[in-house]
Amino acid sequence: MWLSDAQKIGVALTTFGTLFMFLGIMLFFDAALLALGNMLFLSGLTLIIGPQKTFYFFARKQKLRGTACFIGGILLVFMKYAFIGMIVEIFGFLNLFGDFFPVVVTFLRQLPVIGNILSLPYIRPIVDRVAGSRTSAV
Repeated sequence: MWLSDAQKIGVALTTFGTLFMFLGIMLFFDAALLALGNMLFLSGLTLIIGPQKTFYFFARKQKLRGTACFIGGILLVFMKYAFIGMIVEIFGFLNLFGDFFPVVVTFLRQLPVIGNILSLPYIRPIVDRVAGSRTSAV
């Protein structure tokens, strides 16, 4: 996988953004950490796929509801309504990035330890339902 220097920085920013958002949630919805995580996540995403593709991704007609909720959630977090903002933002995130969940689950199932856990009899149907995977009747 060949990444340019800007894309490598974008991966780091996205990772730190996710970490800060996780810490913000764990520390009882600390608005400062959540806002910092949002800024790092969005700037990292922009560096990974480029500004034009980022704009087109968020501006697609079928993604407008997710975009409105995601940006509205970020604005609520900035206005110190962290809990409500994160709920709205998560709803927008699921609408925007929900199409990628089957790809992520397929990748995780190929990993040595996580793949075995995700293939356990009681966990597999739950993960399939969450990811939107379809099972064949045949």
